[in-house]
Amino acid sequence: MDENLIVGFDTADDAGVYRLRNDLALVQTLDFFTPIVDDPFDYGRIAALNSINDVWAMAGDPVTAMAITCFPKKGVDPGILKEIMRGGLETLNQYGVILVGGHSVDSEQIMFGYSVTGVIDPNKIARNSGARAGDVIVLTKPIGTGVISTGIKWAKTTPQITAGSVETMLTPGKYAAEAMREFEVKGATDVTGFALLGHLWEMARASQVTIEVDSFHVPLLAGALELAAQGMLTSADKTNRDYVGSDVEIRETVGKELSHLLYDPQTAGGMLISISQTRAEALLARLREHYPAAAVIGRVLPRSTKAIFVK
Repeated sequence: MDENLIVGFDTADDAGVYRLRNDLALVQTLDFFTPIVDDPFDYGRIAALNSINDVWAMAGDPVTAMAITCFPKKGVDPGILKEIMRGGLETLNQYGVILVGGHSVDSEQIMFGYSVTGVIDPNKIARNSGARAGDVIVLTKPIGTGVISTGIKWAKTTPQITAGSVETMLTPGKYAAEAMREFEVKGATDVTGFALLGHLWEMARASQVTIEVDSFHVPLLAGALELAAQGMLTSADKTNRDYVGSDVEIRETVGKELSHLLYDPQTAGGMLISISQTRAEALLARLREHYPAAAVIGRVLPRSTKAIFVK
């Protein structure tokens, strides 16, 4: 441990933060994953945003990135890798992030992503431990990318459903980070592999509060509910339930399909922002300039018998 390590891995936050001086700190993160769409260019773009989002989730500014590439030397057209990396580089350039290098490994399983370094004022960090009783929880983007990606693999999606999911994943967290700084938000995290409930659970645990979710107000991607009903679930549906265990309670009135979506792992998902109820509407108005589905999905309560209640 080091006194300048402001955010480590103890609360499972989105990125680590290391203070260089009183007004400057580094934000560091890393993420990579297997293909979730058919188009390699889009895969590279999504992988880049998925990695950068973790810096934005802390309300930081991403600066540099290093690529992580797993790709087979034989049996797969190398032009696919070129398209993956072209998509990723285009996205990095779009948001002012400089590619400074990376590492590649010969692997039968294709995987791609980035380690990203950003900067932040150490006095203006948004953490998953910053939720306070009396706050409400805002979600910036709809959920459902996991079941849609599974649907794509099994040819169960329509072009419209696929396009909607890709568009959502390619909507950056940059504007949410700007709004968080503007509204001096101290509690936030993004929704990725542990799903909406997994990341809310991490926030509730880190903040020592209980979060009540109103499932009726959780925005969903078009087609996601129907794909969940068809059983287009990822393996993380089970592992995410195991992750939170009995500390999450879902009322019986919440439908089975919707429950699956609440445990559905997301890629480049939305931001969860904890803010006082009196400022929520103003924040929503700001967010909806870029995230039309942004909504208040719950409220923060003093810690009770469970970390999460879903009604």
